[in-house]
Amino acid sequence: MAHFDVFNGDADGICALQQLRLAEPRESTLVTGVKRDINLLKRVDAQPGDTVTVLDISLDKNRDDLQRLLDNGVQVTYFDHHFAGEIPESAALNTSIDTAGDVCTGLIVNRFLHDAHLPWAVTALFGDNLHDAARNAAQPLNLDDSQLEQLETLGTLLNYNGYGSTLDDLYFRPDELYQKLHPYADPFEFIASDVTFQTLREGFDNDMNRARSIAPVLQTERCAVFAFPCEAFSRRVSGVYSNLLARDNPQRAHALASLLPSGDYLVSVRAPLMTKSGADELCRQFPTGGGRKAAAGINQLPADQIQPFMDAMQKQFG
Repeated sequence: MAHFDVFNGDADGICALQQLRLAEPRESTLVTGVKRDINLLKRVDAQPGDTVTVLDISLDKNRDDLQRLLDNGVQVTYFDHHFAGEIPESAALNTSIDTAGDVCTGLIVNRFLHDAHLPWAVTALFGDNLHDAARNAAQPLNLDDSQLEQLETLGTLLNYNGYGSTLDDLYFRPDELYQKLHPYADPFEFIASDVTFQTLREGFDNDMNRARSIAPVLQTERCAVFAFPCEAFSRRVSGVYSNLLARDNPQRAHALASLLPSGDYLVSVRAPLMTKSGADELCRQFPTGGGRKAAAGINQLPADQIQPFMDAMQKQFG
């Protein structure tokens, strides 16, 4: 019998799997991709008797392939915090799904494991831009400000690495990045001793300096939209720069539209941190759009839909 670990390629997906496999080691086939590659279950060719663990991808977006696996006699365990829709009824399916705005998949796995590897859950929360929730979750660890800042940086860098239209945009393939993390039960040891951390930090600093030089194409009290050029750095910073803008202007919604080689736009949306809601509703109005209440996106927004998108955004958050 084979086992498959299917996980989102961002900080949350990687840190969720890190906790789970530290607590429950097992040989598995890793199935992941860039952050926006969420239709991952279609790549799982599991046979009757095989098992699958799914982390941090929407059940709603993977419904048909989930049903295919269940019908084929595959046991599936599902951890997630995205919109799920109706959950299939099956004795072969175990779900831990919580779509609250201050929850991430890493925190859901942490609850399941009863705080067994809490520092990695805190890292996941920081990576998902849930800074208040991260600090609350970290209280039992009695970390000082410097240690919290290190986990915040690590979460941000792991998240940064997941963004791109293809794997070629990334510094590390998400499965490779997970394998680099996995030997470290303690994230502080990874930060101190693995060159991967420094590689990501240098790339992040360079890309963010370029991002800060770009002016918004729309800016009101409630909304701001930025258009980024068709370059790899634009796609890499789309999530982390959106998170930074959201923290700097907590009453404003933000969208970052990165031009793709196809002429379409990759869009990252952040709801105002004051409300943490509405981003998913906005993005689901457009093909290839989805996400969660606080943070969502559109994988391929046609160029002629930019103005309708900005109109819809102002209506959503106005």
